[in-house]
Amino acid sequence: MAPNSAPTALWPAPHASGAVNATVHVPGSKSVTNRALVLAALASEPGWLRRPLRSRDTLLMAEALRAMGVEIEEGVGPDGTGEAWRVVPTGLRGPAAVDVGNAGTVMRFLPPVATLADGPVRFDGDPRSHERPLNGVIDALRHLGARIDDDGRGALPMTVHGGGALDGGTVPVDASSSSQFVSALLLSAPRFNQGVEVRHTGATLPSLPHIRMTVDMLRAVGAQVDTPEAGGEPNVWRVTPGALLGRDLTVEPDLSNAQPFLAAALVTGGRVVVPDWPAHTTQPGDRLREIFTEMGGSCELTDQGLVFTGSGTIHGIDVDLGEVGELAPGVAAVAALADSPSTLRGVAHLRLHETDRLAALTKEINELGGDVTETADGLHIRPRPLHGGVFHTYEDHRMATAGSVIGLAVEGVQIENVATTAKTLPDFPELWAGMLGA
Repeated sequence: MAPNSAPTALWPAPHASGAVNATVHVPGSKSVTNRALVLAALASEPGWLRRPLRSRDTLLMAEALRAMGVEIEEGVGPDGTGEAWRVVPTGLRGPAAVDVGNAGTVMRFLPPVATLADGPVRFDGDPRSHERPLNGVIDALRHLGARIDDDGRGALPMTVHGGGALDGGTVPVDASSSSQFVSALLLSAPRFNQGVEVRHTGATLPSLPHIRMTVDMLRAVGAQVDTPEAGGEPNVWRVTPGALLGRDLTVEPDLSNAQPFLAAALVTGGRVVVPDWPAHTTQPGDRLREIFTEMGGSCELTDQGLVFTGSGTIHGIDVDLGEVGELAPGVAAVAALADSPSTLRGVAHLRLHETDRLAALTKEINELGGDVTETADGLHIRPRPLHGGVFHTYEDHRMATAGSVIGLAVEGVQIENVATTAKTLPDFPELWAGMLGA
């Protein structure tokens, strides 16, 4: 696995001279923003999306929907405060060209939408996007009657020949490589003539909180969804056909993107406040409160937000991250600085993310002097004294933030291509410097 081939500037990861003490306003959730954009585009009336995340992945989603005819107007909210997007659904149309970049939500959530367009929609993206599995969505949509040209690759580039409608019905899906395959079908299902019954056939289902987020957001716009949690069949989700409401939604802060800032409090024995942390949420990042407390911190939800305090000591952890795999790079970075070994389990699917995250974390931490070994479904990390060096990111935003956490405690760490953080966390270097008082 080669690091990024193009030469990119190295960013000296700031080294913390003492305990951090900062309030960090974390931008909105990518997962919520992109689901909300899809649901608003499929609604029967206009809606508002307040405090959306403006990052590469969400701007790609907005541009893709615009290409299919949806109007997305940028401005201030209906009450005249804060940034907001007004989404005006129209008849979806082709021919259209969609650039997915390397955004899993765009490449997986929009092909079902494209089946409802009147005409062909071509999907393509970054070179890495051609390696990420799409067969779960492609096979499911074909089973439901869609026509898709992918030259048998089960991956990009491909063309969805929209017929203006899709029958829907019962469909088997193996979502063991990505829960996004299930979410993709559920989001468009209210617009299918018969709705959809998705039956997950694989052995495991990673990232269940993301499916719960999809279900909650569907219900919030008026969809009827039957789920395994509500007494239904295991691994079966049913969505009834019907009109979706245009809503006024405020996007929560992205709790997974709060991870490096909370980690900074843990690593430096400091204190970080994240305003607007929700008391109840389906975001996987909420697990950080439990994980980082077990690793040596303490947290409290107050009127200010989440107050997280490090004790000055970092403990190893044995943890199953199967439902919250996106947290693994940050947990691995903290574990490399702990006082005892750690085992991260349940994350074999990370080999199929923006990069093979398990191989990338192993290589990069070990090149700084660490002792990380891959297991069948995760990582085993034995802390050792680390030294400076180049931390490659493989065009993966969570690799860049993980390297930055290590840089707080280890002098001389240089992050290759820190700009990749713009995928979900715009202005990360400025936020990081601000947290350190620079």
